[in-house]
Amino acid sequence: MKRAIIAIAGAGLLASACASDPYGGTNQTVRQGAIGAGIGAVAGAIIGNNVGDGNAGTGAAIGAVVGGAAGAVRGSQQDRANQQRYRDSQGRYYYCYDNRQTECYWENGQRRY
Repeated sequence: MKRAIIAIAGAGLLASACASDPYGGTNQTVRQGAIGAGIGAVAGAIIGNNVGDGNAGTGAAIGAVVGGAAGAVRGSQQDRANQQRYRDSQGRYYYCYDNRQTECYWENGQRRY
């Protein structure tokens, strides 16, 4: 059981280390979702083992799903908070992240520059 917990937690941490968008910025939705899945798996395994049914694997799976979903929602909110909305000379909207004009996207998701 301890190996399963370590494996699940390690997988979550490895996935969070690779969570970035194709342009080099950090994607908080993916990153925090992976971290939440790892933490949820460990917590679920511990809770599942303490309940007494001896089936920590099911608790770990449920914890990973719940933790991953909660982390992804939180990360998505943080990604939206990091956006700055602008309008070009033709009235079209575009978004830039972290107040940098080097990482901007049109409303449809295509890169502006």
